[in-house]
Amino acid sequence: MILEMKVPSPGESIKEVEIATWLVKDGDYVEKDQAIAEVDSDKATLELPAEMSGVITLKAEEGDTVAVGAVVCLIDTDAAKPAGGAAPAAEAPKAEAPKAEAPKAEAPKAEAPKAAPAATSYAAGTPSPAARKILDEKNIAPATVSGTGKGGRITKDDAVNAVPSMGTPTGGSRGTERTKLSMLRRKVAERLVSAKNETAMLTTFNEVNMTPINQIRNEYKDAFKAKHGGLGLGFMSFFTKAVTRALQLYPDVNSMMDGDYKIAYDFADISIAVSGPKGLMVPVVRNAELLTFRGIEAEIKRLALRARDGQITVDDMTGGTFTITNGGVFGSMLSTPIINPPQSGILGMHNIIERPIAVNGKVEIHPMMYVALSYDHRIIDGRESVGFLVAVKEALENPVELLMNGDAKRALEL
Repeated sequence: MILEMKVPSPGESIKEVEIATWLVKDGDYVEKDQAIAEVDSDKATLELPAEMSGVITLKAEEGDTVAVGAVVCLIDTDAAKPAGGAAPAAEAPKAEAPKAEAPKAEAPKAEAPKAAPAATSYAAGTPSPAARKILDEKNIAPATVSGTGKGGRITKDDAVNAVPSMGTPTGGSRGTERTKLSMLRRKVAERLVSAKNETAMLTTFNEVNMTPINQIRNEYKDAFKAKHGGLGLGFMSFFTKAVTRALQLYPDVNSMMDGDYKIAYDFADISIAVSGPKGLMVPVVRNAELLTFRGIEAEIKRLALRARDGQITVDDMTGGTFTITNGGVFGSMLSTPIINPPQSGILGMHNIIERPIAVNGKVEIHPMMYVALSYDHRIIDGRESVGFLVAVKEALENPVELLMNGDAKRALEL
């Protein structure tokens, strides 16, 4: 029996996916539930498992965009499983046979120079309307592009493949590589540009003295790790708790615009921006306001591991009412994070640097972090944005009283 394998739906809003990588070759024998391909959607990269055992026939190429429900491969379930690698080896000569005819196919191309007189045609070097638009966007002069169309006309493909001049080389390696962006990366780029163009985004800044948090971590991190199965006590749990507290004090920051209406939420689903092998991903910690320090650290670790291993799902990244991003892990001292639409706010963390500050009239050196809040001014006013960031600062500089109800050991479940 020939089984048609169709692209499953990764989520309600996803209509098409892209074949990122085939993990098997055409004609391979595959086992049921074996991962045969990685497919990119605009939200995540997912593995496609074989529905049955048998010999596979691929019906799509890597990089192809296919609709959800489309057939991407066939599996012959009646085919016998080959013994070892003998069967594929026997078929190798058959696969090589067509290659022997390659020179014959190339022969006509050698006559291309005879068509050179056609280059004097009025169309030579003239781009088609579609090609001209692309060249104008790339700021490339048509005279620098060789046309492959009829009479030397510059086609759309010529324009797409054209690259700007890099000047006169003076020696050394000058190799280039042109690769197609993954569907996920293209969607992220589209959303980032949309956020810049469609929101009234502003950023406000403050700084946080991290000494109190460092003291708590130094005192309890070993006991926390021992008590909770190797779970680390990081900074993210403190920042998440501080954010959920501030969202309750300033609920406009935890709202979104929907046309002429504002949608306010009485829960805090915190999106955590993480860097995965396929690019930026933003999984969501659900109802973070109800989680303990241990619960937040465990959930962030689970989501980060799934993102790193390429196992993150669309559901893991769906929703979210506010985002936290930590550029400090890469050494960033200060930045203006971009809102994650349709959310209205994002908090940017940065690296921790010891700096001299005034404390009770004296100069002391403390570990300091700049924090940034980017927000949509259409729905959040300056009072709310500045007040929110000050509330985050106050909670981080007085965590025992404001985040732990005066009892650090109990809050950390020690």
